[in-house]
Amino acid sequence: MKQQEDRRESSLPDALFSLRLSSTPRGARLARTLAVQQLAEWCGGAYDTDAVRAVALVTAELATNAITHGRLPGRDFRLTLRLIARGVRIEVTDTRPERLPPIAPAEPRCSEADSGRGLLLVEAYADRWGCSAPDAWTKTVWAEVRLS
Repeated sequence: MKQQEDRRESSLPDALFSLRLSSTPRGARLARTLAVQQLAEWCGGAYDTDAVRAVALVTAELATNAITHGRLPGRDFRLTLRLIARGVRIEVTDTRPERLPPIAPAEPRCSEADSGRGLLLVEAYADRWGCSAPDAWTKTVWAEVRLS
């Protein structure tokens, strides 16, 4: 299990991107696109590397979970990216702190199911991930992906 306590590392200077997005499928798609573009800007890399694909997938899963399980009508979610020493930290903050993700992602009940694999994918592609609820109004699910 890679879920760990939220211990913030100092980010590199000016290596922070944060934006509020609508809690809709369009907002989740935009989160994925913006994460890939920001990573390419920071690292000057190609869009077709394994690291960029991992960041795109993890961002998409965290954003989708935020709009599916963490949504309150009329409230947005926040995408934050931080360039850290080991790679990139993806944080998605939503407005449902009472709905924490499970400590260990469960296997989908049915192998043919259309949903239920999001945290399994995060577990597979992220080096570390976890969740914090810093106040009574929000929670942040985060994941760190190593950049090669």
